[in-house]
Amino acid sequence: MAGRDLPQTQVILRVSARSIHSGCLHGEAEGGTYCWTFVWQFRGGGRLDIHPSMGRALIKEPLQRFLEKNDYRLESGENYAFVVRARI
Repeated sequence: MAGRDLPQTQVILRVSARSIHSGCLHGEAEGGTYCWTFVWQFRGGGRLDIHPSMGRALIKEPLQRFLEKNDYRLESGENYAFVVRARI
């Protein structure tokens, strides 16, 4: 299958709170028919908690990659988008 034929879903990420001091970022991710809240603890190994559990397996890995790459650039109150190569 060619790259352009792979299913894709755009995920919108909203950052609700960020604390560099505590190393924590809170937000929401929405893709397809799903909406999750998450807490990304980027200090101490990069722990990602996602709720609810429904659909979590679809978003956890791509969301964690996005957060690992961009965590210090993400600002509270802002929206961001990234593409997941799957149909969510």
